[in-house]
Amino acid sequence: MKYVIYIVIAFIFWLLITSSVSPAILLTGTIVALLTVGLLGRYFVDDVYRLFQLRRYYWFVIYLFIFIWECLKANFDVAYRVLHPDLPIKPGIVKVKTYLKTNIGRTTLANSITMTPGTITVDIIEDYIYVHWIYVSTTDPERYTEKIAGRFEKYIKRIFE
Repeated sequence: MKYVIYIVIAFIFWLLITSSVSPAILLTGTIVALLTVGLLGRYFVDDVYRLFQLRRYYWFVIYLFIFIWECLKANFDVAYRVLHPDLPIKPGIVKVKTYLKTNIGRTTLANSITMTPGTITVDIIEDYIYVHWIYVSTTDPERYTEKIAGRFEKYIKRIFE
């Protein structure tokens, strides 16, 4: 049953991307949805019924606004560092502790960190995410964990766990 739901979701996503309902597009979308779920379905979320909990969509919308705001702030910070005559950077790799338990939650957090300018996820090992940071402002693990992951983690937890 969950694979049928995956196929329907993939097909709806296809329709949203293509913005067309011509017979060729519908046939192609059906084939793409079937192939995608057939090849990658086992890697999708196990509890498909979570997709129907409306509160998760509410938190996703909130998360999008937080993510966009953090990206804007990080863009200005990186631009300042690039344009400053002294180039005030202090790069390093930090070990960020995450409390997320699901793989999709950890992956979303790692991707959110990577898409924020000035940081890039290097690796995920168990409960830790290794992040290259353009300006390591502190050596206290709790403080830099809050600065890097804390802004995203609480929302991701409400969406995926």
